[in-house]
Amino acid sequence: MIPKKWSDEAWEAALPVYRKILEHPFVEQLARGELAAEQFAFYLRQDSIYLSHYARVLAHIASRLSDTEQTASFLRFAADGIEVEKALHASFLGGDTPTQQQISPTCLLYTSVLESQATAPVEVEAAAVLPCFWVYQRVGEEILARQRGDGNPYMRWIATYADPAFGESTRRAVAVCDALAARAGGEVRRRMTDIFVRCTKMEYLFWDSAWQLETWKI
Repeated sequence: MIPKKWSDEAWEAALPVYRKILEHPFVEQLARGELAAEQFAFYLRQDSIYLSHYARVLAHIASRLSDTEQTASFLRFAADGIEVEKALHASFLGGDTPTQQQISPTCLLYTSVLESQATAPVEVEAAAVLPCFWVYQRVGEEILARQRGDGNPYMRWIATYADPAFGESTRRAVAVCDALAARAGGEVRRRMTDIFVRCTKMEYLFWDSAWQLETWKI
């Protein structure tokens, strides 16, 4: 019997959360092209802040990996994250760069969760960043499949995450995590799954925060 890959176990564990993401009104209205421009702009601004943190976490993981091909992959991921952030500024935000002082509570929580894995085993830190690849790829493909015609004003954003190139990066990130898990002990593998599920929940909260136009209470 062929052992189950870690990624299969992790996705199965996170599947209930992923289904909730697809059912979230932000995602549903985005897919229908009915999302309020204010909510989409809020999301993009926080995503821009998030990506600036995310790219640094990816680079940190690259510095910890011993396999040169894995290191090169994560360095490319980090560079791609920076380029996506620039594209967000130019294409969707009109060059308006959000400051770190404008970070939402949920964005701060999510980036703090990622950055707190810096002292965890590298396998765990790598698993923490995987939902940002995998969940976005799946959601992008799901939204794209729902499209009828070309009337969705958010089509350019949707196409970014349904793009085959992003799919290839996702497959590479999953493969690296599987390779790391294959050499890890049972406890580290369990921690990888736990953080993968937790960060998938963070993805849900990130969309929900944009839907709610989340603010600091004080």
